[in-house]
Amino acid sequence: MTAIAMLSVAPVIEESMAGEVAKAVAALDEFDVSYETNPMGTVIEADDAETLFAAAAAAHEAVDGDRVSTVLKIDDKRTSESSAADKVTAVEDHLGREAKRER
Repeated sequence: MTAIAMLSVAPVIEESMAGEVAKAVAALDEFDVSYETNPMGTVIEADDAETLFAAAAAAHEAVDGDRVSTVLKIDDKRTSESSAADKVTAVEDHLGREAKRER
C-alpha cells in the first residue's frame, strides 16, 4: 500500500507565514513519512492513510495562531504501490519531456 497526500497548513495572518509553515513541516519529522515542500504545500508519502492523517493533525497543531487553515488531499492506493515520483514520471512519459519549465 502507498498513501500520498498534498498538505497545506498556514495561519490566517497578513505578515509572512514562513515561520509558522516551517513549524508545520518540522512536525512531520515525528512520523514515518517522506515529504517534499513546494510553494503551494507539502507532498507527503506513507505506507497508510492513518499515518498521513496523524502527521497532518500534528502539522496543524504545530501552527500558532487564532485561526489556522489546513487543506489535506489523500490518494490512498490500497491495491498497488506507486510513489509520488512514479506519478510524475508517468506524466513526463506522456509529455515526452520533464514536467517543469522555467520562465
